[in-house]
Amino acid sequence: FIDNARLYREIREADRHKGEFLAMLAHELRNPLAPILNSLHVLQGDDDDAVTEARAVADRQVRHLARLVDDLLDVSRISSGKIQLRKERVDLHAAVTRAIEGARPLIEARNHSLTVSLPDEPVVLEADEARLVQVLANLLNNAAKYTEPGGSIELQAAVESDSIMLRVRDNGIGVTPELLPRVFDLFTQADRSLDRSQGGLGIGLTLVRRLVEMHGGSVAASSAGAGQGSEFTIRLPIGSPELYSKPAEPPVTRAPSEPIKRRPKRVLVVDDSIDGARILSRMLQANGHSVSVAHDGPVALELAREHTPEVVFLDIGLPGMNGYQVAEHLRCMEGMGDALLVALTGYGQESDRRRAEEAGFDLHMTKPVDPDVILRLLADHEAVLAQAMRHS
Repeated sequence: FIDNARLYREIREADRHKGEFLAMLAHELRNPLAPILNSLHVLQGDDDDAVTEARAVADRQVRHLARLVDDLLDVSRISSGKIQLRKERVDLHAAVTRAIEGARPLIEARNHSLTVSLPDEPVVLEADEARLVQVLANLLNNAAKYTEPGGSIELQAAVESDSIMLRVRDNGIGVTPELLPRVFDLFTQADRSLDRSQGGLGIGLTLVRRLVEMHGGSVAASSAGAGQGSEFTIRLPIGSPELYSKPAEPPVTRAPSEPIKRRPKRVLVVDDSIDGARILSRMLQANGHSVSVAHDGPVALELAREHTPEVVFLDIGLPGMNGYQVAEHLRCMEGMGDALLVALTGYGQESDRRRAEEAGFDLHMTKPVDPDVILRLLADHEAVLAQAMRHS
């Protein structure tokens, strides 16, 4: 009994260390991705075809690497029971549209044709929209990855009794009979060749199965064999009649007398990554904003006293004084009570988001963040700040 108890404690301790390692690995991988993505945005002015193509390739690969990091962390979180669904009223058509947008870069890069067939009538699910989009995007990306360039992909949805059936079908490399029973197992991949031309970690379908099952659904795979294409079928329960009759929450709109002011902002960027801070600053300045840059907490506080920034992009993993401590000090400064504090960080776990909120941040954004998202945030600064204050 004592030996078993000791072994159980050792296993739990090893699992804790694994989770900490994966979180740190994600942070270290995300940090260099952010300046690369922002650099690509700065280079958009060049019209040379070769430069445009190179920029598009680099952009796709950066986003692909970011998805791999997220998938790796998600598998670890689900295995340890740390993921909780945030279910709400979700429109199927909207979720499918978002998933297609997420998978479109890879589909277009491989010159696939995509056919989508959805029910004419609205379909409402009680689901975590972000996770549902993740499931569908993973299946679409998987189909694109394992289908030769110029192939075809179909996404179909149909109501069957009290369920919605979603099918993603392709005419790609297919699945052998030996692999089919294990296709949803962790680290299982169809291609074991040395060139690793399809890439991936073998965790995308594992995530699909576990997230679907957390929604009370099921997923199955079928294939006629190698070279015969594949089909993945998801069955999800449809929302109750009460869910259909529940009115959607009206969107938050401003009164006509309160137009959103799209004016230049005073911005403070705080990041110990010199490359990351420099390229973000250059991108913001190119869009008309006044930017100050600091690489540690004390300098950030000094610049905040001098310039009273309206928006602060603040990294968490700073030397000496961390980002949480800097945020707490900023909130106590005169004139900083209404500033928009954004945690721009490689730490993306739920515990990191909670701690950021407790420290006084308005938003928590995990690197790499799409440059267009950052620029829209600044353009809609007042609206974003008002929404953050309502939720605080």
